[in-house]
Parts: sequence; structure tokens; C-alpha cells
Amino acid sequence: MKIFNLILQFTIITATTAVFSQEDKESELFKTLQEKDSLIFNEAFNKCDISHLYTIASDDFEFYHDQGGITSTKSDFIKSVENNICSSDYKPKRKLIKESLEVYPLKKNGVLYGAVQTGVHKFYILKKGEEEYSPASIAKFTHLWLLDNNEWKLSRVLSYDHQSP
Repeated sequence: MKIFNLILQFTIITATTAVFSQEDKESELFKTLQEKDSLIFNEAFNKCDISHLYTIASDDFEFYHDQGGITSTKSDFIKSVENNICSSDYKPKRKLIKESLEVYPLKKNGVLYGAVQTGVHKFYILKKGEEEYSPASIAKFTHLWLLDNNEWKLSRVLSYDHQSP
């Protein structure tokens, strides 16, 4: 009976590690979602090319922010970025802490249907025509990505643990 229990424990540990392990940073999935992160933040957020948000965010998109509350629709989120991020003389700029980025695949019956992407990013404040200020805040994020007709769509965003550096 002891040998059976040991084999069972080993099997459970091995299976859970395989199911919940982080995606390799050289994998296609990791690189694809890293690129999607760049389109959201480098292009839409930092450069205010909002067009990327229309194609990346899912139709049932939801955003949860520990200081700003819930944004429950895609259109409200895009309006918020346009009005609060891109229409001010003091503009935030986001920089990813690259080594913090992690991706965890989600599968059903062995078939990939989504992924969880987590990381840490810093936000800087830019004043029109001036150099960027030192970091204004640092925060964690969790993104839920779902495959929709073979396209990655950002479905849920959690932005939390905002702190002054």
C-alpha cells in the first residue's frame, strides 16, 4: 500500500506541474502574447494608436482596476483610454518589466483555448514637450487571452497592487 501511495503522489505532482507550468519564453505562444502586449501598450497606450484596441479586445471585454474600478464593456474601455490617457498634457507611459512576463496556457481535453499572461509594469508621466518623469507607479497585471476563430482576443484584465516606487 505504501508503494501505491508513493506512485499516486508522484503522478499527481507530475501531472499538476505539467498542467500549471509557465510557458517557455521561446515558445510561439509566449512570443505571440508578448507581441499582443506590445500592441496594447506600446502602440495603443503609449502612442495612442487606439485602432489596436478594437481588434485585440474581445466583444465581452472587462477591465478590473484596483483604483479605478470596473470597466465592463469594450467601448467604455476604449473611450477611457482615448479620454483619460490620450487627451491630456500629462500622459502616462507604460514600460513592461520584461523578465516579469509569464504565460500559462489553458487547455480543455489537451486543446489550447486560452492563456493567462501576468507581469509587472512601471508607469511614467510625460508632460508634452518634456522628458519623462521618474516612475509614477508600479503595478501587477493579469490578462486572460482566449482564442476566438484562431485569433487571440483579450477578454479580461486585472490591474492591481499599484504602488509608488
